[in-house]
Amino acid sequence: MNSGIKPYKDSDKSKKEQVATMFDNVSSNYDVLNRFMTLGIDVGWRKKVIALVEKNKPKTILDIATGTGDFAIMMASLSPEKIIGLDLSKGMLAKGIEKVKAKKLEHLIEMMIGDAENLPFEDNYFDAITVGFGVRNFENLDRGLQEIYRVLKPGGIFAVLETSQPEKFPFKQGYKFYCKYIIPTIGRLGSKDKKAYTYLPESAAVFPYGKNFNNILEKNGFNTAKNIPLTFGAASIYTATK
Repeated sequence: MNSGIKPYKDSDKSKKEQVATMFDNVSSNYDVLNRFMTLGIDVGWRKKVIALVEKNKPKTILDIATGTGDFAIMMASLSPEKIIGLDLSKGMLAKGIEKVKAKKLEHLIEMMIGDAENLPFEDNYFDAITVGFGVRNFENLDRGLQEIYRVLKPGGIFAVLETSQPEKFPFKQGYKFYCKYIIPTIGRLGSKDKKAYTYLPESAAVFPYGKNFNNILEKNGFNTAKNIPLTFGAASIYTATK
């Protein structure tokens, strides 16, 4: 499944290249804007994902689209043997490396550049794999999920945190207004890449959320796919196993 939504509609570059450029451009203040736009609620969402991953007692963890490393750093509390944070954006990884060093977690967390659709790992390598707000940025969703399935150990957990769409009044209408007008306005005022904060809500609007994403996970080999709506459906946690 290919996504037709790209950050820069006037560019001939691939979605993958455009996403990397976009996050390089916004990396300097991404964390601040992200906390501001979600009113800090995303921290609680991430903690719920960590609690689900903890049940598997993972020793090896891969965090794809790790960005500035929020998930990777939070998962250090699970006492694994190794965490790898992987991302396309050098700018985001640079910020993540700074945060890892500040937390003195260099012995545990390795931040590396890489492509979710061509993972540089052996089959059946990780006990747990997470993606936070990143699967909708995959150029080829099926290919990315197949690679994740390949490197996940049998019995391992795959956990995704992603935006979704509230379906009940008045949250549905309020969410659409917020995404269409508020997020782009915040982006124009606070980011040097104004198109990034137009792309992000646009990509969220076309993402196959809820049961549709569960079906895609199972089509690509995963078992027991489940989704947990958060904050009236503004985001969802998806879990599946191999």
